[in-house]
Amino acid sequence: MLLISLLRTVVPLVAGWIIVALTHLGFSLDSNTAQAAVTLAVAGVYYVVFRLVERTVEKFGGPAWVKGAAGALLGWAQPPRYKPTDDVAELVRQSRS
Repeated sequence: MLLISLLRTVVPLVAGWIIVALTHLGFSLDSNTAQAAVTLAVAGVYYVVFRLVERTVEKFGGPAWVKGAAGALLGWAQPPRYKPTDDVAELVRQSRS
């Protein structure tokens, strides 16, 4: 589960960086800080868009390939499933297995 969560966090960040690097989004970014902020914003939007596509297909139905493609563009075709628990030690043990 931990690997899936990490992939679904890192892939949108990398995608945001690539989108900004390739398009520059019409901005002339001389400042590393400004470029980092735009990259994070783009990555956030990227994540939200594809996550919303996943949730929409789950909730209202639709072609399974759309949900799979949206998930794959987030780094893993299926969202991670977590067992509800308040036991942090149990969560740590599960993440190591």
